Amino acid sequence: MDAGQLWTLLPLHNLALLLAAGASLLALLAILLTLGARRRNKQQIDALRERADSLWREVDEMRVVDFNQPLGAKVSDQGSLLDQERYRTEKAAYDIIWPNVWHLHDRLGIFLRAVEAGEAANELRLEARQAAIEARSHLNQNRPFCSETIENLASRLIDTEIKAHLAACQHLDQKKEVASAPSNHDLRVLQDKCHTLHDGEARELLNQLASTIRHRTIRHS
Repeated sequence: MDAGQLWTLLPLHNLALLLAAGASLLALLAILLTLGARRRNKQQIDALRERADSLWREVDEMRVVDFNQPLGAKVSDQGSLLDQERYRTEKAAYDIIWPNVWHLHDRLGIFLRAVEAGEAANELRLEARQAAIEARSHLNQNRPFCSETIENLASRLIDTEIKAHLAACQHLDQKKEVASAPSNHDLRVLQDKCHTLHDGEARELLNQLASTIRHRTIRHS
């Protein structure tokens, strides 16, 4: 016997009672859900109101403390906070710039030694070039947050390393050109140029950059 036949066997008044009971249950369920939602909303509102009252009390206390401080102390505190924020911003820029210029110096040194020793250097050549690109990019991105002295030193250092890289590439290419048969004198000139740029000028600029960053960060921290 299916459900339809069962419904037909029930008296009409019993069917009406069942429907009324079902509707009552649905209504009761709706009321309970509504009351639960209202209770949760009230708890959230009470929590927000309590938090707002707490924040206003903290603000009032800060106003009272600030009002009781001498004018010179207020200005000094504001200046100190500004100096700390400026220091953190500048140091964050150096934390990015220094590792990149050092990586450039290190990669280029490995490339130059490989060229001088006649070893395979094509991959090292590309690594040094990419290191120069990244160092220049990071310097440009952080230029507004650097001191002018450090910006100038870092820029000169990168330029010098790029010149050394170009000289080393020329030296490497001339070694490969068998037809032109470059003289030992020409190769020696290029090799000396690489050493002068990388081991001389670039290293001096690197030391100056490290000293200046140390002076502006560690001593002023």
